[in-house]
Amino acid sequence: MFTEERQMQILSYLHEHKRASVSELCERFGVSPATIRRDLKELEDAGLLKRTHGGAISLEHVGFEPSFQEKEDQYREEKRRIAIRAASMIREGETVLLDAGTTTWALARELNQFQRLTVVTNSVFVLRELSGHSSIELLCVGGTVRGMTQSMVGPVAEKTLETIRVDKAFIGTNGVDPDAGLTTPHLLEAQVKKAMIRSAKQVILLSDSDKAGKVTFAQFAPVEAVDVWITDTGVPEALAERIREKGVRVIKV
Repeated sequence: MFTEERQMQILSYLHEHKRASVSELCERFGVSPATIRRDLKELEDAGLLKRTHGGAISLEHVGFEPSFQEKEDQYREEKRRIAIRAASMIREGETVLLDAGTTTWALARELNQFQRLTVVTNSVFVLRELSGHSSIELLCVGGTVRGMTQSMVGPVAEKTLETIRVDKAFIGTNGVDPDAGLTTPHLLEAQVKKAMIRSAKQVILLSDSDKAGKVTFAQFAPVEAVDVWITDTGVPEALAERIREKGVRVIKV
């Protein structure tokens, strides 16, 4: 097991059990106390847990990943405005990639206006939304479906993305921070997002202001990997300006 995989599983274990001892984690993962202590230190340094004498405790608000349904209910109107603005950047005949997420799903609902479009996605919900549109050629990247996010991840999805090129990629995120970059709570999600960014001529980040300044477990790109960030007016201007300094066009709707 790779270090990052083990650390992610440590966080999942802590989220479920709230606390764990070093000996407990050693037994669970089959590694030495020195390895576990090093993992706990790295995770604490990243702000993802708190070490205690002999173990660690969970930080409830960090590393937590809400379900797709929970995220759908949050910032619904902001996501609709972001989706409308994102759709205005698409041109007839383009090939676009839609990441899995509630804001990209909102964008999918705006695509019925196009007469000729190719859409690549790893989202179960986007596939359902667009499968009945005869004017849209739909490509599913394949892979393992995560129930939490209804996204397709893993080696199959990554391999598909390595073989294609798209005009625009619309990417979601759980955190946008000028220093920590773009982050997600899950390593497999991070790997797929990396592959999406590599496949695109232009990368457009879609996220509501709740993600601004947040940092979650796995970075999938530095901020400067994005060309445009479409968000809502709740993003503090000071943070938006720091993002602009990275060469990113910030659009607040």
